[in-house]
Amino acid sequence: MLTALIDRLIFDVFGMDPDSRLTAALHFFLYDTVKIFLLLAVMIFVIGFIRTWLPEDRLKKWMGRGGMLGNFIAALFGAITPFCSCSSIPIFISLLKAGVPLGVTFSFLISSPIINEYLVILMIGEFGLPVTIAYIGSGLLIGTLGGAVLGKLKLEKHLESDIIASAHEDSNVIAHTLTTRLRYGWDESVSVIQQIWLWVIVGVGIGAFIHNYIPQETIHSLMEATGIFSVPIATVLGVPMYGSCAAIVPIAVVLFQKGIPLGTALAFMMAMAALSLPEAIMLRRTMHLKLIGLYFGITTLAIIFTGYLLNVLAKFL
Repeated sequence: MLTALIDRLIFDVFGMDPDSRLTAALHFFLYDTVKIFLLLAVMIFVIGFIRTWLPEDRLKKWMGRGGMLGNFIAALFGAITPFCSCSSIPIFISLLKAGVPLGVTFSFLISSPIINEYLVILMIGEFGLPVTIAYIGSGLLIGTLGGAVLGKLKLEKHLESDIIASAHEDSNVIAHTLTTRLRYGWDESVSVIQQIWLWVIVGVGIGAFIHNYIPQETIHSLMEATGIFSVPIATVLGVPMYGSCAAIVPIAVVLFQKGIPLGTALAFMMAMAALSLPEAIMLRRTMHLKLIGLYFGITTLAIIFTGYLLNVLAKFL
C-alpha cells in the first residue's frame, strides 16, 4: 500500500520519469523515511508499554548477569527482532535508558540487523539449511563477542549526557495502571522521535544516494579481483552500503553466483546489514564519535574473521 501511494505521488502528481535515477532515489527516500518513522512510532510505543512491566533493575540483572551470558541473551534477543541497523537504534536507546550495560546493548545492536526472520527464510531458500545455520551461529558469535569486548573497555563516558541522564530519570519504580502504561509508551515514542528525527532524514537521504548512484557492477568487479584480500575488502565495501534487509540476501546470492567465495559474500552481507553510514549518523545522537568508531571497528574485524572462517567451513557445507 505504501509503495502504491508513493508511486501515485511521484508518477501521477509530480509526473516524474520512472526510469531516471533521480526518481528511483526519491522513491527510495520517501518509502524508507515513511517506513522507518512508522516503525519508530509503533516500536518505541510498544517497547515503552512493555517496559512498564519490566522494572529497570530486574532488566539490568537479567541481561547483565553471568558475564558473557548477558551478551548472549542480548544477541539472541536481537536475532529474533526483525529490524535493520537503523530500526534497531530505538531499542538500543531504550535498553540504555533502562540501565542495561553498554556492552550488552551493543550485543543487541550488532546481532539484530545481521539476523532476522525473513533474512533467515530467504537464506534457507537460496543457500540451504547448513549455510543458514552457520550464518546464524556466526551472527550470534559476532554479537556476543563484539558486545563483550566493547563492554570491557568501559566506554560509558562517551555516551551523550542526556541519554545518561534519562536513564537516571527513569529509575524510579512506579505503580502503573493501564492508562499510565499507555501514556508512558506514547511519551517514550514522542521523546525519542524528537531526539533523532533529523538524523533519520539525513541518514535515509545518504542511503538513497548510495543506493541509486553507485553502480553495483563496480563493486562486483572490484571484489572479483581481490584474491585473498576479498573478505576484508568486501566487508569494508559493505559498511557504507545501505538498503532494506530483504535486498541484502539477493545481492549476496549474486556475488556468490559470480564465483565470489561464500564467506566473502556473507561478510559483505553482514557488513551491509550490521553497519551503515546512515546508522553511524543516527548513532551520533546517542554517543561520541570515538565510541562509534570503536563499535564499527570491532564489529568490522569480527565480520572479517567470520568471513574467513565461513570460507573454510564452506568446503564442508
